Amino acid sequence: MTLDQLRIFLAVAREGHVTRAAGQLNLTQSAVSSAIAALEAQHGVKLFDRIGRGIRITEAGTRFTAAAQAVLAQAESAELMLNDLSRKTLGRLRIHASQTVASYWLPPYLMAYHDAHPLVELSLETGNTAQVAAAVMAGHADLGLVEGDVPQDGLTRQVVARDELVLVFSAGHPLAGREIRGSDYLAFPWVLRETGSGTRSEFEHHLGELGFSVADLPVALELPSNEAILSAVAAGDCLAMLSRRAVEFADARGTVSVRQVGWAPRPERAFALLTHPGRYRTRAAAALIARLSGNGNGGAG
Repeated sequence: MTLDQLRIFLAVAREGHVTRAAGQLNLTQSAVSSAIAALEAQHGVKLFDRIGRGIRITEAGTRFTAAAQAVLAQAESAELMLNDLSRKTLGRLRIHASQTVASYWLPPYLMAYHDAHPLVELSLETGNTAQVAAAVMAGHADLGLVEGDVPQDGLTRQVVARDELVLVFSAGHPLAGREIRGSDYLAFPWVLRETGSGTRSEFEHHLGELGFSVADLPVALELPSNEAILSAVAAGDCLAMLSRRAVEFADARGTVSVRQVGWAPRPERAFALLTHPGRYRTRAAAALIARLSGNGNGGAG
């Protein structure tokens, strides 16, 4: 069994299609088929059923998937350690970040990091806070950056910046130009971020400060991105509460009005760096952690 065979097996299992897996791996279809056949013959087990022109993973293949993923993760960790022993800052750094962090705070730091360490291959994936924490926990991400409470035990959390939520509504909304009260929350429809996002978590905490819950609100929509919410709010009479950073650009265009909370404790939250204390920390990761944490709690505008 080779690492290449494991990579090919996982690609076919993930895609459910030999041709698509071959394209993803930059291999020929025959090379992928041969690798799977060799792995099956070597161990006397059938990993896939061939049905016409299609392919379907067997129960044995499904049970083998987790072990194959674990072996590849260990191999990648060993490769990172060897790269680190060269005493150069190089290799690969996988970052997962929640949407607000990834879109409005992190990019300038990544550009500065790339300029300082051009031999490091950076990759960034976005998700909500719960998804990012799970990726760090599972070893799919070397570093995670989130803006909400961490749902995973066993991770190290370090605050690297702070943010606040603001109330957002269309420029022509009935609330524009007048004093806002907590009771106004019940009088207008809302557009919310999805459960699991840091924005949603902090908003629910803010509602609790006012004696409300999401169940008390007339919720019109739940949407999975800040941009979608801003578009929906600009088009009607809905309210939303989003990161100040996320609405600055829309506010500059005059499409929405933004009101800082003054009728209740201000909803503020931390941007936090997540790491797994049991995993080897490479020079590449340490350099980015130092860059992010060295900026204190002020973050980047």
